[in-house]
Amino acid sequence: MQKRKLGTCGLDVSAIGLGCMSLSNVYGTTVDKATAISLLRSAFDNGVTFFDTAEAYGPFTNEKIVGESLAPIRDKVEIATKFGFDIDLNTGERRGGVNSRPEHIKAVAEASLKRLGIDTIDLLYQHRVDPAVPIEDVAGAVKELIKEGKVKYFGLSEAGAQTIRRAHAVQPVTAVQSEYSLWWREPEVEILPTLRELGIGFVPFSPLGAGFLAGKIDVNTKFESSDFRTKVPRFSPEAMKANMALVDLVSDVAARKKATPAQIALAWLLAQEPWIVPIPGTTKLQRLQENLGAVSVELTAEDLHEIDTAESKITLQGTRLPESALKMTGL
Repeated sequence: MQKRKLGTCGLDVSAIGLGCMSLSNVYGTTVDKATAISLLRSAFDNGVTFFDTAEAYGPFTNEKIVGESLAPIRDKVEIATKFGFDIDLNTGERRGGVNSRPEHIKAVAEASLKRLGIDTIDLLYQHRVDPAVPIEDVAGAVKELIKEGKVKYFGLSEAGAQTIRRAHAVQPVTAVQSEYSLWWREPEVEILPTLRELGIGFVPFSPLGAGFLAGKIDVNTKFESSDFRTKVPRFSPEAMKANMALVDLVSDVAARKKATPAQIALAWLLAQEPWIVPIPGTTKLQRLQENLGAVSVELTAEDLHEIDTAESKITLQGTRLPESALKMTGL
């Protein structure tokens, strides 16, 4: 597995990481603990050294599984987790909204360290921007955690360009996480130019469009009632019917390159910048190995131009998140 540098602060990770959120029932299907642990350790055996979790996934259960799975190889991996939602640290009750008060950040970090069974969090993200707390105060709280040795690097998730700049002025931001894929290219407008200027890495989540770009989903797909995609506008039957044109495009390129659509979607991301590290998630070993195969797929400048030209003629439909969730992003 190739390595990449996330930002200029010294964080080296595998070119493709593993998003662990899917192990916590967001896609309807649950996996048992033994299967989850096996998958995470197989990811490492296949070259993955970058694992992404959060207190909100579960809540809490995801961090515990990640910590237990990676304990034997702790010194060989980088673990990213997140704070920022308003969750009762004793009961795990979601109280709604966000909470990035400095005292809460520190309490969440302490709790995450215990659940993960580690002494230092490699990368600590603010999960969502808290409009009630100045980002300078947030960055200052993480800066103190870094000085105390409890955190190595600071990250932001779903933050706007000005928020990134303000935070970076207080504590250097190592990585920004947000959705980015052939299905959602909005970060190209402001976020990527800002990160390029400041020397910050980028970690795209949902790099396969929550599975859509892998070509395994169509208008006939039935999601389980607990699957978050049942609430996402771009997964409505009407939107998917229109958006299948993008899947067809990716599939055509995949056939020519003797790759899978998922590998083309990931290879496209890797080709955008050397400091981009996508974190596709899965619960299946076969899909994990397929995704990691994207590092061996080379897209030439001609390939990338062809994809851009063809995609510019496609009108994509449906927002990437429900309205209530969009309001919680800083974009």
